[in-house]
Amino acid sequence: MWKTPSGKCDGGESACSTCKHKVAFLVSSPRNYWTELLDWIIAHQNNSPVRMFSILTPNPQVQGATLEEINQHWDWLEQNLLHTLSVFDNKDDIASFVKGKVKALIAEEASSRLAEQEEEPEKFREALVKFEARFNFPEAEKLVTYYSCCCWKGRVPRQGWLYLSINHLCFYSFFLGKELKLVVPWVDIQKLERTSNVFLTDTIRITTQNKERDFSMFLNLDEVFKIMEQLADVTLRRLLDNEGFDLDPGLQEPSQITKRDLEARAQNEFFRAFFRLPRREKLHAVLDCSLWTPFSRCHTAGRMFASDSYICFASKEAGCCKVILPFREVVSIEKMEDTSLLPNPIIVSVRSKMAFQFIELTDRDSLVESLLARLKQVHADHPVHYDTTRDEDLTSSVFHSTSMCGDHRFGRIEMVSSQNSEEREKEMSPQLHPEALVAGFRRSGSQSPDSRLPREQIKMRLWNDHFVEYGRTVCMFRTEKIRKLVAMGIPESLRGKLWLLFSDAVTDLASHPGYYGNLVEESMGKCCLVTEEIERDLHRSLPEHPAFQNETGIAALRRVLTAYAHRNPRIGYCQSMNILTSLLLLYAEEEEAFWLLVAVCERMLPDYFNHRVIGAQVDQSVFEELIKEQLPELAEHMQDLSALASISLSWFLTLFLSIMPLESAVNVVDCFFYDGIKAIFQLGLAVLEANAEDLCSSKDDSQALMVLSRFLDHIKNEDSPGPPLGSHHAFFSDDQEPCPMTDIADLIRDSYEKFGDQSVAQIEHMRCKHRIRVLQGHEDTTKQNVLRVVIPEVSVLPEDLEELYDLFKLCRPFICVGLTMNINFNYKYKTNFKMHFQKKFQDNSVIIMVSNSIIQPEFY
Repeated sequence: MWKTPSGKCDGGESACSTCKHKVAFLVSSPRNYWTELLDWIIAHQNNSPVRMFSILTPNPQVQGATLEEINQHWDWLEQNLLHTLSVFDNKDDIASFVKGKVKALIAEEASSRLAEQEEEPEKFREALVKFEARFNFPEAEKLVTYYSCCCWKGRVPRQGWLYLSINHLCFYSFFLGKELKLVVPWVDIQKLERTSNVFLTDTIRITTQNKERDFSMFLNLDEVFKIMEQLADVTLRRLLDNEGFDLDPGLQEPSQITKRDLEARAQNEFFRAFFRLPRREKLHAVLDCSLWTPFSRCHTAGRMFASDSYICFASKEAGCCKVILPFREVVSIEKMEDTSLLPNPIIVSVRSKMAFQFIELTDRDSLVESLLARLKQVHADHPVHYDTTRDEDLTSSVFHSTSMCGDHRFGRIEMVSSQNSEEREKEMSPQLHPEALVAGFRRSGSQSPDSRLPREQIKMRLWNDHFVEYGRTVCMFRTEKIRKLVAMGIPESLRGKLWLLFSDAVTDLASHPGYYGNLVEESMGKCCLVTEEIERDLHRSLPEHPAFQNETGIAALRRVLTAYAHRNPRIGYCQSMNILTSLLLLYAEEEEAFWLLVAVCERMLPDYFNHRVIGAQVDQSVFEELIKEQLPELAEHMQDLSALASISLSWFLTLFLSIMPLESAVNVVDCFFYDGIKAIFQLGLAVLEANAEDLCSSKDDSQALMVLSRFLDHIKNEDSPGPPLGSHHAFFSDDQEPCPMTDIADLIRDSYEKFGDQSVAQIEHMRCKHRIRVLQGHEDTTKQNVLRVVIPEVSVLPEDLEELYDLFKLCRPFICVGLTMNINFNYKYKTNFKMHFQKKFQDNSVIIMVSNSIIQPEFY
């Protein structure tokens, strides 16, 4: 417990003994038994805890009932305060600094015990009044939260208050008679990171174009950093990434954003990324619980995640168990009798005749009530009819879908849409390809049936055994065992179906009967720029495969790409989508391939497939950071990792399909559908590690490209049931030594063993950090393009136009929330604008031209 400094040691100096001492602090405890007894009696009479230990300066600052508790406070002081005191010249300055810091901690600790700002309006209103008085922003600027901290000015820390608003980071300090105000717009931040300086081990560093600022001594640094990350990400993406950014409904109106909204957004983003669910999915509850896992014959501790359309579970032990239960597949949710062995249990039954038992759920009654309400809503939106007469053998197929008539079968259940016969006939009108292309275009080869086909049969037996024990539908238990099976390569007959399950595209497919057929009918025959681009790339899509040397495969590819461009005009069509879609059509039916493409473009590789490929550039930056962490020797030798990033860009955009033999790359796609982008990161690291020696000896970028191209072109798949296809990705000279072959299974296994420790949370955190830099890079490019267009039209110095651009960029947040440029700005830039720019620009058209360029990026 932090305590306000007082004039003397409680109980007198003679009553205390010193446990430890460092610089200006010491830990004291009662000197004898009678002192302890007296403290206990007084505390008991006052109904308060006994504080046996104190941290003194020598005045009491911190008190604790146990040595362990006081040691926690002592450790905090060692890490955050002791190293900073050396910069002060005398004891009075030290005492003043420590006293101010501890008082701020007391205030923040007291407020942290209470609820959010919405539930503590008085304290927040008081902070809001101070924020408005100190910084004089327009009314549209909304304070989100505030914290006590120190801002470092050189080697001297300035104790004060950090205010986080929707568009700015602000700091105010009044220390030793000196006032300090700091305002940093979120749109100016180029890097936001946790780092260390000379004195502290944990600091938040804000980097802008011209300056770095360090903030430290937070009571809860993790919370502060997450809120700052969310505010920077939301603001930058709202203002600089209008093309590909969809805000959560709660964040659509910037003036209504709260700290709770930002925390909910962070939790939702992690939930959707971890389980790879649609962006529209909203998380409602996260509860600690245990799930009965029949394969281990025990209850596994973990967390339940309940959202709009899903019940999910993840074990606390990473990789132990994960379950995804779409409400579409849930039959019932029931409470069981509460016992000492099964506290607060519920049973969730699904259509595949599996039941999931959750126990140790807090507030079980309200949870079940809310789950049943959402279950009822989902079933009302998508009615399902049971077909108990059908007993389909699921050994050869995970599920069967017949899109031609609008009926969808999943396991032993038949889902019949409520459309009438006329609508069914309309759905049947597009001539969709009814099976995976690989079934109709089996590659003929010279290998003996005894060489590779038995391996495929062994894999099938392993998968069938796994289905019996862990389940075969989307509701299966996902454990480390299934990851090992996926890394070995999925059998061809199961590949498309398991891709649907792992990506949860199966739920989209079952939820939208006839949707794809209608899209095909609406989009085919229309001519526009997108369809011209699609036609140009059709014959470049896996041209070595027989399926795309025939009009059947080309026509199916055309329909899927055109239908998706019609569904999502924002993305439309981008290069590399044709290569990915070609592979999907090989192993999945046409409609299934469409929904797999939706899953990849809209949730598994977010922001990859747009005109600026923001997502791919962000992941390239993440990959560079991973190279520095995992392969430090290679990173040290190749100081400029941008060359490797450029070389590896196609790895991410095409999932290695464009630079690796197809029969090997398909195993990479297997891992991608199960583990997401993590699989591509770790495989890329494994490729670089395997070639690290040659890369370090390469003289230039072209030689490094040659090394990697030769290696990737010589990756084989010993288990492929078909013969290898010719590859034309690498370039060789006659005097080069032959490159040894590498088996894809060995490479994937190495990638998991050596680089598989990256979690979803770590990857998402790195993505958020690097997205700031990527967006700022695009903003700099936008700025140069705008100035290049405007400069020839006006007689103004380029540096003045650049200054005007920066001014409008700072004012843009207020324009975006509905303010106009002639508003009465009570803002620090008002004087600059009126007195500085109006003298320079006699012609208002200059200001209008630049402002339009910023507000409407398509100007350039």
